[in-house]
Parts: sequence; structure tokens; C-alpha cells
Amino acid sequence: MTITDFKVIIFYLFLSLVFAATPFFVLAEDLSETCRQISEPGNSCQNLSSADCRTMLEKCAVYYDEQSAQIAKDITKTQQQKNTLQNQITSLKKKIQGLTHQISQGTVMIKDLNLQIQDTQVSIDKTTSKIQDAQNQIAGILRAVYSEDKKSPFVILLEGDLSDFFSNVARLENLNARVSDLLGSTSDLKSYLQGQKSKMDTERIQLQKTVQIQSLQKQENEQNKKQQEGYLKLTEEQYQEQLKQKQDNEKKAAAIRSRIFELIGVPTAPTFGQAYEIAQYVSKVTGVRPALIMAVLTQESNLGKNVGQCYLKNTQTGDGIKIKTGQFSPRTMNPKRDVSHYLNLIDAINEDRGLAREVLSTPVSCVVYYNSKPYGWGGAMGPGQFIPSTWVGLGYGQKVSNITGKVADPWDIKDAFLATGLLLKDNGAKKNEFNAAMQYYCGGSCTSYDKFYGRSVISIANQYEDDIRAIGG
Repeated sequence: MTITDFKVIIFYLFLSLVFAATPFFVLAEDLSETCRQISEPGNSCQNLSSADCRTMLEKCAVYYDEQSAQIAKDITKTQQQKNTLQNQITSLKKKIQGLTHQISQGTVMIKDLNLQIQDTQVSIDKTTSKIQDAQNQIAGILRAVYSEDKKSPFVILLEGDLSDFFSNVARLENLNARVSDLLGSTSDLKSYLQGQKSKMDTERIQLQKTVQIQSLQKQENEQNKKQQEGYLKLTEEQYQEQLKQKQDNEKKAAAIRSRIFELIGVPTAPTFGQAYEIAQYVSKVTGVRPALIMAVLTQESNLGKNVGQCYLKNTQTGDGIKIKTGQFSPRTMNPKRDVSHYLNLIDAINEDRGLAREVLSTPVSCVVYYNSKPYGWGGAMGPGQFIPSTWVGLGYGQKVSNITGKVADPWDIKDAFLATGLLLKDNGAKKNEFNAAMQYYCGGSCTSYDKFYGRSVISIANQYEDDIRAIGG
């Protein structure tokens, strides 16, 4: 426990006894209420010293960061639940579509079977009619044969020639045989048709049962899908609520950090102790060690003492002048890449901070000369020497604004520290400080000659570490 932490605890114990009726100073393990009140607009650290106020604000910033991290985990879980429910709904939709197709197919087959059964029944009815006709014919023939058999020889002789009698009998017997054959084949056809009809009836009944089962399955899947969609809606509402909570916490943390940053009162060019104080804060935000941040800013501008020796004077050509001599300085700022970003940035700063910068009289870096000729472009801004296309185009100014809650100013020493820390973090400083410093200097186009910059930064950072230990940091 630091001395500052101990002072804060004693202070709150004292207030809890003296001002027990004042809700803002209730001592509690849960910081939620205290941090909620301290993060409200217009609420300040009344009756607290600047150091104690910063301590409490830092605790609240950590509290909201932890809350945001926990909510982020919950959001991940909720997103997984959403994905699972969505996959289940998609699967149920496919099942319903498949069952709908099968039901339609089965319904068509049942209709076709009904038509076939109807046609078969018509054939059976016709065959039955033919059988009845054949039976009637056979009965008539048999009666005729019986009648012939009953005739006496005397009657046969009276009626005519005996040969006619026998011919008539033979014809009747032959006709009876043919009709009997027809009756047999027709009876066989009827039996076959009845068998086919029975099979089709069985198949139709089975199909009807299958369609009925499929319809019940479809209905069950539709109900299940509706239920899952309800769960998904509730999960989506929970997801949106979690997002809102996370955004609220991040907003509160940003507002608190902005207040912490405001409490760090430093001049344009800070002392080592003041610079270390800023770097400590930036390190808590970015995870980059303070000595490395200070080393880069020392390499770039001697911790804000040299933020540029030129003024931009021609926004069309990008030419400028030397600040000390007024001498013409070509290629002060790239008109295609940087000037428009620069002009927009100055407008934004002036609107937010009240005419803080002049377009044609704000220091920027001059062009570098190589073999007595200008090489590349100047135009780097502030202690961190950010070119406008990096500050605006790549969004580092906006990243700073998201933390401080106001338009970021690259000439502001605290904003410059914060932007430098953010860029080093994005360059991978936690894993490889040398490479991060090299990318800070020359991006992705570094040469072997440029390694002097990275070596110099690491050397300065190591020296700063010794200095920090010497002052007990």
C-alpha cells in the first residue's frame, strides 16, 4: 500500500464519521456507487487534494475497465448463444423445408393412387358386368342343351333331319365351352384387379399415415423454431443491453481518464519528473513502459523543447519558412498527403479549444536535407512529431480524443505523450521495443541506415530506467 492509498483510506474513515449523511463519501468495498457519482458531469473531488483525487479517479478508471472486460466476456458468451440459436433455427428451417417437400410429394402420390384405385374399381365393375353377362349366356345355353336333351326321338324325327338335331347340340356345347373359358379368364382378371386395388389401398393408407406423421413433425419443428426465435430475440436484447453497458462503462472510464489527465498540470516543455508523471499515466493506458515513451519523445523533440523549426506558408505548394530567420523553406508539408488533414485538424482544435492554433504560424518540422538537397517532406507536428496523415488519416488523434473526451492537439504535451504510447503499442512495443521504435520512425520502409534511431531510443530508455530507479520510481 502506498502512502497516497493510506491517506485516502484515513480520509474516508474520517468523512464517514463526520459526514455520515453525505452519500458521496460513503466508504464501501463496492466502488460502483462512489464511481457512479464521481463520474457524473459536474461532480468533482470535493475536499480532496489533487493527489488523493487522482488516486480515487484511477481506482474508478480501473473499476470501469474491469467491468468492461467482464461485460466483454459476457458479450462473447451471449454471441456464442446467439450463434447456437441461429444455427438451430437454420437447421429447423431446413428440416421444415424438407418435410414440406416430402408432404407435398406424398400428397401427390396419394392423389395419384386415388385415381389409380378409381380406375381399377371401374375396371373391376366392368369385369363384373362381363362375368354376369357370361354367366347369363351359359345359363341360356345350358337351358337350350337341356331342352334338346329332353326331346324324344319321335319329336326329333317330326321336326326334321336327325343330323340337324346333332349339329344344333354340338353347336350349343361348343358355345358353352367358349363362354365358360371367357368366364374363367374374366374371373381371373377380376381377381387380379381386386388384388391390385387391395395393394394400392394398403399403399395409400401407409402413405396417408406417413404424411400424417410428417405433418406432425413439421408442426413440432415449427413450434420449436418459433420457440428458438423467441429465445434468440431475448438473447439479442440481452446482447444489445450488454453492449450498451460496456459502452457506458467505457465512456465513464474515458471521462475519468480525461479528468486524471487534466490533473497532470505541466508546461509545454516538462521537467524529467513531470514527463515521467505523464508517461506513467500513458503506460497504464497503453501497457508501454514509461522509459520507452520518454525515450521516443526525447529522440523526436527533446521532450517537447523542439517541436519544429518551420511554418507552413503556402497550402497549395506545401512550402514554408524557417521560424528563426524567415528564410524560404521548400517542401515543408506534403500538399497532397498532409495539408488537407492539417487544415481540418487546426479548425477542429480551434473550434474545441477556442482559437488555439494559427494555420500559418504553428511550428512544424522542416524538410530534411541530404547532400545539400531537400529529401522527402517536413510537416511533423508537436512533441511526438506526428505527420498529419498519421494523426488524422490513421486515427491516432481520434484515439487520443476517445480517451480524453476532447479534440486531440498534437502540440499539447499530454496528448503527444498519449498518442506516442498508442502508436508504440500498435507497433508491438510490448514484444519488441526496438522494432516498435523503428516503425515509429520510418514505418515499413526502414533501411539498415535507419537502425541508428532504434539503437538511440533503446539507449536513452535504458538510461531513463536508471534515472527512474534513482528517484525511487
